[in-house]
Amino acid sequence: MTTTIEPLRPAALADRYAEVRRRTDWLTGPLAPEDQVPQSMQDCSPVKWHRAHTTWFFETFVLRPHYRDYRPLEERYVYLFNSYYNAVGPQYARPQRGLVTRPTVADVVAYRAHVDEHMVALLAGDAPMRGEVAPQVLELGLYHEEQHQELLITDLKHLFSFNPLYPVYRERAAERTVGEAAGVEWTAFESGVREIGHAGDGFAFDNETPRHRVFLEPFALASRAVTAGEYLAFMADGGYDRPEHWLSDGWATVRAQGWRAPLYWSREEDGWWQYTLAGFRPVDPAEPVTHVSYYEADAYARWAGARLPTEAEWEVAAERAGAAGSCLDDARFHPAPAPGGAGLVQMAGDVWEWTQSAYSSYPGFRPATGALGEYNAKFMSGQMVLRGGSCATPRGHVRPTYRNFFPPSARWQFAGVRLAR
Repeated sequence: MTTTIEPLRPAALADRYAEVRRRTDWLTGPLAPEDQVPQSMQDCSPVKWHRAHTTWFFETFVLRPHYRDYRPLEERYVYLFNSYYNAVGPQYARPQRGLVTRPTVADVVAYRAHVDEHMVALLAGDAPMRGEVAPQVLELGLYHEEQHQELLITDLKHLFSFNPLYPVYRERAAERTVGEAAGVEWTAFESGVREIGHAGDGFAFDNETPRHRVFLEPFALASRAVTAGEYLAFMADGGYDRPEHWLSDGWATVRAQGWRAPLYWSREEDGWWQYTLAGFRPVDPAEPVTHVSYYEADAYARWAGARLPTEAEWEVAAERAGAAGSCLDDARFHPAPAPGGAGLVQMAGDVWEWTQSAYSSYPGFRPATGALGEYNAKFMSGQMVLRGGSCATPRGHVRPTYRNFFPPSARWQFAGVRLAR
């Protein structure tokens, strides 16, 4: 699983800027204004906010400091659409973003158009400038918007799941349930010193660096992600009722939240169904199980007589990966059964895979100076690392060194399980 990301030249940056901004607009194309305002929980954000915040990023870190005489469309947006950058200034409370009915969706569209007009001029070399813009900042802004494209999809699914009409975001052709997937094979890896982390000139987020050495004991990784059918067996064996499989915090969370199945699953008269962005559909036992927390992934692994991989094991194994799964670019918005091919499949796309590694800095890590240093480093506490990308991840983000991170109780991401031993 190798993904090369070449550094972008100025002309390519302009093309890529247009492409990324168009994709955000395409993702919101099927939505009514009413779909873009509500907020389903404090960890999610309204679609409208995602569209505005990604625009705020370019305005705040590119246009304001570098475009001479730039005039904001609305000065108060610097406060309203700031996410967590304390160095920039105060932020509107995250849990209350769904209460902001004004600016309207139309106002946000106008805001995007205003910033795009000035960004296009800047990237074309036609803008009066105040110093040069570091290409790394422009690239970070583009990858940042793509991260929010993924969040837009996952947050929208969470919002729609509360609607008893089970809204269809985008149609997907009815698929025949293929039954149980092929059996799991194990790929073994010898012990030794390995290198992990980003190296080279292509783009990477700061938390992927620096490249460094790790020592690994012998291990083996399952050939594919755990399926819904396999997870159903865990449930049928009393998986949610047997504390011996659970971490203490996980067991407390299961009891407090009343978890009995993955998020979006519902027991109906004819079996288990799940809400998808293509509507309410039967659970396909051959698909990867998704929308499980770290606690559930860890409990399943213990029940199965295995464990979760460390992120170092996962990254070393990913260099040998075979066929990839679906990503955002495929517009499926739901994990597919494991593709054919030998070796390790599905390590790119379909579902994020929980690791047993806590999210922390690599040896020698130094965050960027200034406000952009808050991008990743400030979250290195109380989170677990996921690897591999999902059906909602832009394909350009799916690389062996990419480190995603969420709290261990998070379930609204397309997160699944790959076993190690």
